[in-house]
Amino acid sequence: MLKEKPLENLVGAYSNTAIFRTIAFIGDSLSSGEFEAVDENGERSYHDLYDYSWGQFIARKNGLKAYNFSRGGMTAKWYLESFADENNLFDKSKACQAYVIALGVNDVYNLHMEIGTAEDIAATQFDGERPFISYYAEIVRRYKEISPDAKFFFVTFPNEGERADKNLTQGVIEALYALAEHFDNSYVINLYEYGPVYDDEFREKYFLYGHMNPMGYILTAQLIDSYIDYIIRTNPADFNNVGFIGTGKI
Repeated sequence: MLKEKPLENLVGAYSNTAIFRTIAFIGDSLSSGEFEAVDENGERSYHDLYDYSWGQFIARKNGLKAYNFSRGGMTAKWYLESFADENNLFDKSKACQAYVIALGVNDVYNLHMEIGTAEDIAATQFDGERPFISYYAEIVRRYKEISPDAKFFFVTFPNEGERADKNLTQGVIEALYALAEHFDNSYVINLYEYGPVYDDEFREKYFLYGHMNPMGYILTAQLIDSYIDYIIRTNPADFNNVGFIGTGKI
């Protein structure tokens, strides 16, 4: 029998994601349910509507509590250097059983940051600018300080087909797998390899200008939810003690 692939079986009702009672979703506009509007003069405006984020769709379906630790335009650098502290996101009172992190697009495409290598994950000194993966790793470490047994899911870029720089995309994917190797209780949600291609037909159905429409966020919720469910189902021993995360009893 061929081994099941991620997203081969999309979940419908409750998924195994429901074993987590608290999840934080850390990311940029696509984690924030951001909608793009264009007025009569062609001016664009951007609006984070968290109730439409894929994290909140997952939460409502599975009866769990979700935190949107996200904002349009977010970068790992911004998150670590100011945003998280300004909003008390590393506060122990907001510790979660799981963290889904979807960062990187604005870092490598807009800030043109170097991705970095596996050696940069634990590094504290850098020749030149600090690379993206180092900021990302420090975010994980900060959350491990307040929730040592939490599970972490690192989300790759989706497959944008010819629209994306394949070298940058693959570089970030490799960096995320290196992070998952470095940190315990960590997994990669590889939407690039196993998710849909964001081609013109996909964008016509699921996008509103440069960001997703409501149906796009629901579809993304189904993909992320199903992928987490797959990870849990195929690694059941890793999740036996989820109920004790945050209790000090593991």
